[in-house]
Amino acid sequence: MGFGDFDFLCERAPVPLCSLVGPYTASEGSGIVANGVAASCYARSIDVANTVIFQTGTAFINIAALGMTAMMGFNIRSKYTAVGRKELLSFFYLYAILTVISLCVDCGVVPPASRPYPYFVSVQNGLTSATCWCLMVNGFVGFQLYEDGTRLSLWILRLISAGAFVLSFVVSILTFQSWGGQSPKDTMALFVVLYIVNAVVLIIYVVSQILLVVGTLEDLWPLGDIAFGVFFFVVGQILLYVFSNRVCEGMKHYLDGLFFATLCNLFGVMMIYKYWDSITREDLEFSVGAKPAAPMSNPWDVKEYYDDDRRPYVNDGSEYTGSFYALNRNSSMYHI
Repeated sequence: MGFGDFDFLCERAPVPLCSLVGPYTASEGSGIVANGVAASCYARSIDVANTVIFQTGTAFINIAALGMTAMMGFNIRSKYTAVGRKELLSFFYLYAILTVISLCVDCGVVPPASRPYPYFVSVQNGLTSATCWCLMVNGFVGFQLYEDGTRLSLWILRLISAGAFVLSFVVSILTFQSWGGQSPKDTMALFVVLYIVNAVVLIIYVVSQILLVVGTLEDLWPLGDIAFGVFFFVVGQILLYVFSNRVCEGMKHYLDGLFFATLCNLFGVMMIYKYWDSITREDLEFSVGAKPAAPMSNPWDVKEYYDDDRRPYVNDGSEYTGSFYALNRNSSMYHI
């Protein structure tokens, strides 16, 4: 086993690309077909209406992730004046699209033996890289190197994310289809693009946010959100690539490491939103205070008066002598 081989990872993790890499043989009428590397243990499939569904538990997590992403996106859109609002929305859009593609690939909507399968896996790899790079670019928005929300800022983010997607997609499809001198047995380029480069990109994002909080903000509590996000992501990767077989055997083949990795990734994305929400404040000119009234206080009690609203004590000798009169601007005279 050399550097860049997926044998070690695929024997322990049911990753979709594992069925497209590894040793291959020639088949009549179809050319070179990748046999793939199968995991020692993976979650069992179910048959619903003559349709085989793989990774049922992971499917539910992906569906829940779409719902949570929609909620977080709505909250981000509602903070109209927050820094980096549009840039962070782009990250969540990419994450939502990646979740949809993962749902199709992981659950067998696109069968592993079908012709479109290598292209869907390549799209999944491309979206993974694009999402990581988009997150890294979001990390530099807080330093105000350029004005956020402008065309310049958004196009920088879009072009970098698109470049990452194209690079990962091209390397993946060349490897899966044995094009351009690549082959399912020579996976070093694919390994570097998917694992080494994306890991470096995520580390750059985390380091930049730590520097931003320590050097700019007075409150250090957002560091807790960063720590939790890193914790969930690292735990998910360990459960997937190290303990997936043990988890699968312990769960009687109902769940495996992919389920917990998908769940931990969702928690990590939620921590990214929580961190951004904690370091941004709404800056609306006409905002309504949310401070609750004191207990047993009179909501109609007038604390301040205008000069023209003040009325003197009236004593005209009538039967209402000693009474106070107040004239309301929008109503008739009330006797107190």
